[in-house]
Amino acid sequence: MARPKQRSNFGAIEYIGPRPQKPVRRPNFLAGWMVLLIAGGSIYYFGKPLLVPLVQAEENAVTPESADRMISELQSSAAPGERLASAALQATKTKVTWDEAYYQIPATNGDIPLDRGKAEDLIVRSYRALGIDLQEKVHKDMVENFSDYPQIFGRSSADPNIDHRLTPNLQRFFRRAGAELTKEMADGQQAPSMNSGDYQPGDVIAWRLAGGGSHIGIVVPGPGDKRDERWVVHNNGQGPVWENCLFDFKITGHYRYFPQAAGN
Repeated sequence: MARPKQRSNFGAIEYIGPRPQKPVRRPNFLAGWMVLLIAGGSIYYFGKPLLVPLVQAEENAVTPESADRMISELQSSAAPGERLASAALQATKTKVTWDEAYYQIPATNGDIPLDRGKAEDLIVRSYRALGIDLQEKVHKDMVENFSDYPQIFGRSSADPNIDHRLTPNLQRFFRRAGAELTKEMADGQQAPSMNSGDYQPGDVIAWRLAGGGSHIGIVVPGPGDKRDERWVVHNNGQGPVWENCLFDFKITGHYRYFPQAAGN
C-alpha cells in the first residue's frame, strides 16, 4: 500500500526586498569622438584624390569669380601691360551684342552704346581705361598720313567715326608707332613669333580668320594655376570672352603699344 506524502511545514520564501535592476552602462563619449575622427580621416584620405582635382578645376575655370581674382591681381600693377590686360578682362563681365554698324560718334572719346560692339571696340575701350584714346590718335595720324593707311571702302579721307574700329587701320597705326614685334624666321623674313614666351599681358594680337577676315584681341594670363599661360580676351561674335586660343588662328600682327611709357 502506497504511503501518503508528508506535507512540509515550509512554503516558498517570498523576496520582499528591492527589485533587481540591470547595471546601467555609462555612455563612452571618447569612443564616439574616436569613431567620428576615424570616419572623417577616412573620408579625407580616400576623398582627397577626388576633391583636390575638383577644387583645382573650379579655380582654373573661366568664371566670373576667377576673372575677379585676376582683375584684382592685375589692376594695381605698375606694368601698363598688366593694367591693360585687367581692363580687357573687366570687359568680359559686360554682355555685348555684336554690332559692326557705322555710328556717328563724337570725334574724341566717342563710343557706340556700351552693350554693343565688335573686336576693335574691345581694344579701344580697354586702352581708354588707361587714359589712351586710340580713336583720337588713329584719326590724327590718318589725317596727316592717309596714304600710308589701307584704302578701305574706297574712302578718300579720314573718318573719326570708323577709322579706329577697323583692324587693318589699328595694325598700321601700331606699326607706324613702332609698336610692332616680330621674329626673324628661318627664311630670313620677319614675322610674329610662334613662341608663347614672347607674348606678355597687354600685347595686342591681330589674326587672319579661317574665312579670310581680320580679327584682333589682347593677351592676358590664364586663370588659376594657368597664370603663366598666354590666353586672350577677344570678341569674335559672342561678346568679350577669355579663351586659350592665342595660336588658334594665323597671327598677322603682334604689338606692344604704351605711348606714355614709350614717349609716343
